[in-house]
Amino acid sequence: MPPGGACAPRLATTTALPVMSEDDHTITELREAPERLPEPVEDGAAWTRRPARAQRGGARRGSRRGRPGGLGGRRGLLGRLARRRGRRRRPRLRKLRLILVLAGFMILAVISTLFGMLMAVAADLPQIENRAEYSLSSRNSYLYDDHWRPIGIFAPPNHEVIDTYAQLGPMMRDAIVSVEDKRFWSDPGIDLRGILRAFVADVTGRPTQGASTIAEQFVKQALNQENNRTIFEKLREAALAFHLTREWPRTKILTEYLNSIYFGNGAYGAESAARVYFGKVLGYDPSAPAGSSGHGCGDPPLPSCASMLSPAQAALLAGMVANPSAFDPVQFPAAARARRDLVLQDMLAQGYISRSQYYSRQGIYAPLPTAAQIEQPIEPPAAPYFTSWLRPQILAALGLGRGVPASVAEYRAYYGGLKIRTTIDLPMQQAAQEAIAENLPEGPGEPVAALVAIDNRTGQVRAMVGGPLVDGRPDFAAYPFNIATEGERQPGSAFKPFTLAVALEHGYGPSSVFVSRPLNLVVPNSGGKEIYHVRNFGNEYLGPITLAEATIVSDNSVFTQLGLSPGVGTRRIAAMARAMGIRTPVSTNYAMIIGGLKVGVSALDMAHAYETIAEGGRRVYDPVLGAPQEGPIGIAQIYCPSRCDGKRDLVAVPHYRRVIPPGVAATIQTMLEGVAEHGTGVSAAIPGVMVAGKTGTTSDYGDAWFVGWTPELTCAVWVGYPNGFVPMTHQFNGGPVEGGTFPAEIWRAFMIQALQIYAEEGDGGHPHTLAIAAGGPASVQGSAAPSGAQPAGPPAPSGAGSPTGGAQAGGGTAVQPSNAPSRSTPAQGAGTAPVATGAPTAGGQGAGAGTSTSGSAGSAGAAGGQGGGSTTPAGGGGAGTPTSGGAGLGG
Repeated sequence: MPPGGACAPRLATTTALPVMSEDDHTITELREAPERLPEPVEDGAAWTRRPARAQRGGARRGSRRGRPGGLGGRRGLLGRLARRRGRRRRPRLRKLRLILVLAGFMILAVISTLFGMLMAVAADLPQIENRAEYSLSSRNSYLYDDHWRPIGIFAPPNHEVIDTYAQLGPMMRDAIVSVEDKRFWSDPGIDLRGILRAFVADVTGRPTQGASTIAEQFVKQALNQENNRTIFEKLREAALAFHLTREWPRTKILTEYLNSIYFGNGAYGAESAARVYFGKVLGYDPSAPAGSSGHGCGDPPLPSCASMLSPAQAALLAGMVANPSAFDPVQFPAAARARRDLVLQDMLAQGYISRSQYYSRQGIYAPLPTAAQIEQPIEPPAAPYFTSWLRPQILAALGLGRGVPASVAEYRAYYGGLKIRTTIDLPMQQAAQEAIAENLPEGPGEPVAALVAIDNRTGQVRAMVGGPLVDGRPDFAAYPFNIATEGERQPGSAFKPFTLAVALEHGYGPSSVFVSRPLNLVVPNSGGKEIYHVRNFGNEYLGPITLAEATIVSDNSVFTQLGLSPGVGTRRIAAMARAMGIRTPVSTNYAMIIGGLKVGVSALDMAHAYETIAEGGRRVYDPVLGAPQEGPIGIAQIYCPSRCDGKRDLVAVPHYRRVIPPGVAATIQTMLEGVAEHGTGVSAAIPGVMVAGKTGTTSDYGDAWFVGWTPELTCAVWVGYPNGFVPMTHQFNGGPVEGGTFPAEIWRAFMIQALQIYAEEGDGGHPHTLAIAAGGPASVQGSAAPSGAQPAGPPAPSGAGSPTGGAQAGGGTAVQPSNAPSRSTPAQGAGTAPVATGAPTAGGQGAGAGTSTSGSAGSAGAAGGQGGGSTTPAGGGGAGTPTSGGAGLGG
């Protein structure tokens, strides 16, 4: 109970405000004033609060009476506080109103700009029809040889294929809609979220965003703006797509889109993609007339392969559109399958296919197309293996692999109106084919030959045969695999010059003496259990012998000792081979010294490596227009009407890199001249012409080589079976095929013709530059093309003058630019045309025998061989077959 009794009123316990004059107050005291209001008081047993109005009234009365603590009234503390706060709020309100007004104007400006853009681009709506785009022959790109003689059109397979909406088929249409634009049939052609993503990415500098709707993607491709993904370009595309959906039927937009998008492997449009990836499965016959019953896809009058696609096939193609390279079914099968199955899930979820279709061989259980089932690009018939090798290099020259998407690079290459002067010489190409046809039997069960010839000074390929010949012409359609560039075959003794190069650099010389004898070498890291037996061909040994003599007879024993001598070693030999031009992996086992490699070599690389010796120890390459990894050069010039990589004209300029000292290269040449003069390669000798080279024969006669050079050209010839290792024990007049037989004879026959052509054309080496007139190189009469070696084609690029009629053969027009510098720079040996006087007789042959010892990879057993073409009693060299699967070696 409170003091004073039960009825005594309880007084407030608040602290009174201090007495303040009008001039003696602070903000802090004013802010504390509300906290000093009276507390509730107790009235008897009940607690009550003084009404707020009474409190305010009391405050006003206290203020009027001038009592201390008065808060009310205009002159009170609260009044003054209100006036101060009011004065503070007015400027802030004015700023807020100004910001709101400006923001409104900005929004109106943006809306007006967008509306104006929409109206402005309406007049520029591209009326693009793919029929017109693909039928513009003036935009096709063409290939020419080194004298501007036409080779043929440079185009992807089935490049002129346009389908109607019905021919595209329901599966192809539904698959592309399900994965690319699920709201295609109802959206306004614009994806606002996509525009916002592009805006954020453009402002923040993050990876750019692409179009989202099918209409936007079609516009993007029509404007060729794949690399320009800024917000402004995105808005422009959106405006065009918005108008497009109002002026074109959706069926037309989808048809145009499916006929223009890129599916990889050179396929533009759904029909081309269906033929490239599934044409063979669907029975498509490209030779049958379009619309005929034998066409293979669909029924006339709708011979469309796209209309015959299964759900899985259509889903695979639709999934590849986003990134044809990443979802390539051959290169990345796991990614392609996952992407295809994702599209099938979308089709199932949207009702385009049933669950039974999804869970079937037409759905997720369908196999992917294999490399053998995918149709290869059509190559011009004059030099198909050469142009197939050149195709990726042309795309690389146009930016592929350097930030330019594959679709852009291929479109520029195929439809950019390029004039591509290659390094091939059509008369030399014809000479190469004739040399093979005349010296190597044709037909089933017969071996085939690969040949590559390179200009020594420029590193440019002049002739290439990469597969079987039928009636003297390459059968590329039936055998598209290029043995000359992709075949990895055992080089045999043709690998020995790399051992020579290392040895000569480290103090050995032609007069260095070794003892020719059988060798039984313990394989390193085998614990003495594996023995590498080295035997000469015929098991014959000459005892003490100089290195020069061992090179002439291809003595395996001497070269093995040389390779294992101090300062040489297998690792240095492997490094030397790579430095000189071998681009495949080179093993370091003992057998590699005499050519027993775990991974074989190509004829192209062998010619390129030997050319390094012929060029005085300098490797020749072009970093822009040459093959990868400083390989040989196949492109001489690309003329681009609309600029390529910022330039209108790309011209090959040979680069030289010193690999071996000039003195070492000269010594190797002298030693290899002896091989052609009186060694295993006498069948390659040409009277009056310096010939240096080396034979190579693997054990069991599975591969046979001759690689050599004259002062002008280096040429590599390989003979064997393209589909695997098949012994050639009786194919040469009933005897075995060795490096000194078919390969040397083909080499000689080709080089005789090639040197004559070289002299007639006045080729002292290819010009480093070519003057370009406005509009492109002009065309004038040139030398005749070989009969049947070139198809009819367009004249060379028009320029200062119109084309004149050149010599014609086989339906092709021989043309040459009038403003091209004449190729008359003198070269060694280019003054007279050599004349054949008959092949020198081959030397004696020796029988070989040997035993093999099993071992781990890298070791080798002994096997006999049979040498040929040698005038010495020893014959050729022989060696064993590595147990790791590599071929053995012979002379």
